[in-house]
Amino acid sequence: MAELRAELGAPHDFEAVDVCDDAAVARWAARAIAAHGAPDLLINNAGRMNDQLELWKLSAQQFDAVLDTNVKGVVNVLRHFVPAMLARGSGVIVNLSSGWGRSVDALVAPYCASKFAVEGLTQALALELPEGLAAIALSPGVVDTEMLRQCWADEAGSYPKPESWARKALPFLLRLGPRDNGKSMTVN
Repeated sequence: MAELRAELGAPHDFEAVDVCDDAAVARWAARAIAAHGAPDLLINNAGRMNDQLELWKLSAQQFDAVLDTNVKGVVNVLRHFVPAMLARGSGVIVNLSSGWGRSVDALVAPYCASKFAVEGLTQALALELPEGLAAIALSPGVVDTEMLRQCWADEAGSYPKPESWARKALPFLLRLGPRDNGKSMTVN
């Protein structure tokens, strides 16, 4: 982050925040909103994968860590940024889901459960938002990340790298608006 701060400078802003810590998210949101105003585009992208084990072999701590990050972390961010977006009367909220939030596979039950939860809470949030705002559940598609390598090892290397994905995803994300409220979408 120090390199990014030095390279990009203001108005870019970088901070590491534990989204599982509601008080830390509250402090971060208050500072970011005071400095930059309500976000036009809020992307909830924190995520954690479980070890590749059968559900009954996973510890309670590991299961909780996945759900705490992937579900509660999303809600913590929403809790502290959405009020400013409501006050302004506009904005798009993108909660990162997954293909495994719409289908399942063996050995990733906690991750699947967490991303199904993101899909459901995003659809419910969309019903609560007034006109002018939107909440979208977004599957990024398959991207060669550390998380994917945790599941698919070297096979992950046959998929796009994050930088390549970002070049394709950015125009897609910037086109999202109120007409997309409540949709489950995928970056193709």
